[in-house]
Amino acid sequence: MSQIEKSPPQPPHTPHHTEIPPEPRTPGLGKPVAQKAGRAARRDLSASIVVFLLAVPLSLGIALATGAPLQAGLVAAAVGGIVAGLLGGAPLQVSGAATGLLVVTADLVQRYGWRATCAITVLAGVTQLALGALRVARATLAISPAIVHGMLAGIGVTIAIGQLHVVLGGRPGSSALGNAAALPGQLAHPHVAALLIGAVTVAVLVGWGRLPGRAGRWARMVPAPLAAVLAATAVGMGTAVPRVELPSWRMPELPALPDASVPALATAVLTVTLVASMESLLSAVAVDRLAAERPDAPAGRAQLNRELAGQGVANAVSGLLGGLPVSGGAIRGSANVRAGAATRRATVLHGVWVLLCAGLLATALELIPLAALAALVMVVGVRMVSFAHIRHVQRHREFPVYAATLGGVVLFGVLQGVLTGIVIAVFLALRRLTHTRVTVTEEADGHRVRVSGQLTFLAVPRLTRALALVPAHTDVVIELCGSFMDHAAYEALQSWSATHRAHGGWVTLGGRSGRPLAEPAKAHSCRPWTPWRNHHCTRPAPDRAAAPKSSGSQLLGGVSAFQRHTAPLVREELARLAREGQRPTQLFLTCADSRLVTSMITSSGPGDLFTVRNVGNLMPPPGSDASCDSVGAAIEYAVEVLRVGSITVCGHSGCGAMGALLSSASPEEAEPTPLARWLRHGRPSLARMRRIGRLGRSEVALSGRPVTDDQERLALVNVMQQLDHLREHPCVARRVAEGSLALHGMYFHVGEAQAYVLDEATGRFCAVHGEPAPVTV
Repeated sequence: MSQIEKSPPQPPHTPHHTEIPPEPRTPGLGKPVAQKAGRAARRDLSASIVVFLLAVPLSLGIALATGAPLQAGLVAAAVGGIVAGLLGGAPLQVSGAATGLLVVTADLVQRYGWRATCAITVLAGVTQLALGALRVARATLAISPAIVHGMLAGIGVTIAIGQLHVVLGGRPGSSALGNAAALPGQLAHPHVAALLIGAVTVAVLVGWGRLPGRAGRWARMVPAPLAAVLAATAVGMGTAVPRVELPSWRMPELPALPDASVPALATAVLTVTLVASMESLLSAVAVDRLAAERPDAPAGRAQLNRELAGQGVANAVSGLLGGLPVSGGAIRGSANVRAGAATRRATVLHGVWVLLCAGLLATALELIPLAALAALVMVVGVRMVSFAHIRHVQRHREFPVYAATLGGVVLFGVLQGVLTGIVIAVFLALRRLTHTRVTVTEEADGHRVRVSGQLTFLAVPRLTRALALVPAHTDVVIELCGSFMDHAAYEALQSWSATHRAHGGWVTLGGRSGRPLAEPAKAHSCRPWTPWRNHHCTRPAPDRAAAPKSSGSQLLGGVSAFQRHTAPLVREELARLAREGQRPTQLFLTCADSRLVTSMITSSGPGDLFTVRNVGNLMPPPGSDASCDSVGAAIEYAVEVLRVGSITVCGHSGCGAMGALLSSASPEEAEPTPLARWLRHGRPSLARMRRIGRLGRSEVALSGRPVTDDQERLALVNVMQQLDHLREHPCVARRVAEGSLALHGMYFHVGEAQAYVLDEATGRFCAVHGEPAPVTV
């Protein structure tokens, strides 16, 4: 106990001295502050080394691709780490040479020269600082994600095509179209040594994360870019290929304004500011969300306006020192979080290591072949075209915006491509707002007028023409399938309805659910989960049915309620899913317990989850008896055919399967029942719990409260054990090694309605809180 926790000494005249006992401390939460600080410092040191090893080859490659002096990439990495790390509002984000600005910087270097490019970088930094002071960072995130991802994809395509020329032993041109046109000739006459070095670099980059077994786990402690550059350097020893040339360090020349018109200069500064700010802010949000998943995440969220201002100062300093433009990067930031960084100290230390490396290891850096750096940047460019993003924007019907932005960036440039995407996005939004289809069909009992789309004043002429086709003295149902109707359309409908009724007709106005139409309100009041209690709305009256029949009547009553209220609302979305097929992104393996409503817990809807339920949420490992093929087949189908991106194993409180495992007298029964045979797959979990003991030896715990009893402890251990069983399946192991599949553990306490997510590094299940989610794009 520290001195401040001890009781103060009693005065000498006090006849009786009573010691005040120390306050009870929760295990793991009352450790001395110095011990926690020391552990955080060690984690920061380790993470800074990992990010440094990743940043050096990446910074050199970006500098090579832009045509800037190679030391400019190292200057940007050092300034981004130290300056942005100290001043920025996202403590775990790592800044450095901007991948997203590669094409823009290369164009500026070629058009105006290096000193002018440094001046533009300084001006862009000052602009970012002003925008941060004006607190406009959140407004920047209002740009459609389809535009942002299309911009990054277009930049990636341009990077990949240009650097392929360097890998083949040539020099890239000034435009993506020119580089694409020159590729056939370059492929016909490649430089063999450079091509071999590039091929080795790409092979190591792609295969490094897929190395199997213990060797693969040890190898993944070294960043793949560093391993690729080292392997390519070793292969290229003795060959006559261009290599890194670092000039001797000297005071940088002061930036000089380009000989260009004011509009041209303003366009260049605006482009650098826009792209650098967008990349930094989006990366800050992504890194913040990734860090929040850890139980030891720093308190508070990223301060985006401070981050924007910090990036501005870093860009101004980098430009003055002869460095590349700086921005936060998701690659470096995610590596920092996964390496265990606890504070901004890791980011700053990484910048210090880059500075020392540039001064002390220049000779070693000059052994690196340029083809290796070009191949590294080429792979980064290819990975900027994310098929996951393409599927996402396609699902939200924004692929035209994505494609227009990508094509505009490749054909015309970054700023022009972004403007093209904005124009297409605005056009599509207006089209969706104004595109309305009105159809009139004759049915056996009258006429039906169906209105699809938004009903605004622009659609009133089309609506009135359609209503004029309805004969007088007939029964009419007007079905409105849009989500918006303005006052002009409402008045037109009410006026026509009154006239039709006055001439002896009958009119029913309703929405998709068949409910009567009301005047447009100021706001809607729908909720994601309507309050309910024991489904009384679908239960029959007690005196109308006997007990055995009432449960079936309740089920039919629920189905009837679905057809009456919910089916009209989801029919359009289910029809789309029926046409396109299922494309879930997650597999959810949970217990068959009736109290677990997966769609409620995960706030998911049709097409979101591929769900597998069984008694005890068990995942039999490969080689189990044939009766387990159903679960294994579901896993294989989800991983190999549906290509889900994550698998979650979810246990729960009060699990009957866990209780049965604890109460079983012997491992085997003389005549095992089907249930007993199935529960044998839970015995490894029981054995694991007995090995770690009642206290858990820090291998399993709940955040915020102790584990209640053995049944809850076994449910938690079972989630961890079933994740291990999952990893034994070849298809799962391969996708996990590729980095395209993530495994998660979850525990749901039914009585508390509280979900917990497993942090496998600590064995702790952390409570998921109800704060609003961070901005995602």
